Amino acid sequence: MSANLKYLSLGILVFQTTSLVLTMRYSRTLKEEGPRYLSSTAVVVAEFFKIMACIFLVYKDSKCSVRTLNRVLHDEILNKPMETLKLAIPSGIYTLQNNLLYVALSNLDAATYQVTYQLKILTTALFSVSMLGKKLGVYQWLSLVILMAGVAFVQWPSDSQELHSKELSTGSQFVGLMAVLTACFSSGFAGVYFEKILKETKQSVWIRNIQLGFFGSIFGLMGVYVYDGELVSKNGFFQGYNQLTWIVVVLQALGGLVIAAVIKYADNILKGFATSLSIILSTVISYFWLQDFVPTSVFFLGAILVIAATFLYGYDPKPAGNPIKA
Repeated sequence: MSANLKYLSLGILVFQTTSLVLTMRYSRTLKEEGPRYLSSTAVVVAEFFKIMACIFLVYKDSKCSVRTLNRVLHDEILNKPMETLKLAIPSGIYTLQNNLLYVALSNLDAATYQVTYQLKILTTALFSVSMLGKKLGVYQWLSLVILMAGVAFVQWPSDSQELHSKELSTGSQFVGLMAVLTACFSSGFAGVYFEKILKETKQSVWIRNIQLGFFGSIFGLMGVYVYDGELVSKNGFFQGYNQLTWIVVVLQALGGLVIAAVIKYADNILKGFATSLSIILSTVISYFWLQDFVPTSVFFLGAILVIAATFLYGYDPKPAGNPIKA
């Protein structure tokens, strides 16, 4: 049963990651009449869906008892205001990150985005060392060097890419690159900060995600008011929403929950495999379906290095003797 859950969670992760990148890219570049949906409002709606999903999971853990659910939410959230407030910092950073991903995919093709975004492995590792005192092994440090080299190759300009970028009217590749790099740093810091909080308390990951979603909704609404308040007042909160937009929102809401399931049922090696498969699928579909990506030999070299680094970072060599349990 556990093996089935392991591969099921990994399959869902590959599907969710690949589908989110491709649908988000397609939704931001699709030319259609009327106003385009606002990414700031999509982030808020995704946070609301995440809260609803986590409440359902807490309800399921409470043996489907509404009374128990109310007691758990009251005891773990309302009666622990300081514990809840701790989630404000990573929540604000995650909200910024989610908005940056829309900016990145409005300006970068799906394949380049997918590979470059793996730099979050580097930032997460560095924050883990500095904030949690983790020690990285030789294989992990080597993988980080290979990762940086791979991303550098992917971003290496070529004549075909320069010609293709001139034809694009959806934005600047530089803006997209800065957005994805900032998202990598925010993802690394927020992820390690969230891990630190989870290790310090005994609250369930679903309760913590409800708290994250609550603050994320507040920060997201503030962003809507500051950046898109005039457009919302003119055309409405759900302007430009269509079936594709709702798919993007749901996929984004499921992201954190799927990763939580993978962490619970799978390991780093299989997670790396899922990430690598997602990169390959995004590259192929971006080329054949979206037709916004011109592959080069340098890109493929960089992508192979990034995939290899992903596997190597999760590699955990078995000790020669009997392992000593902590």
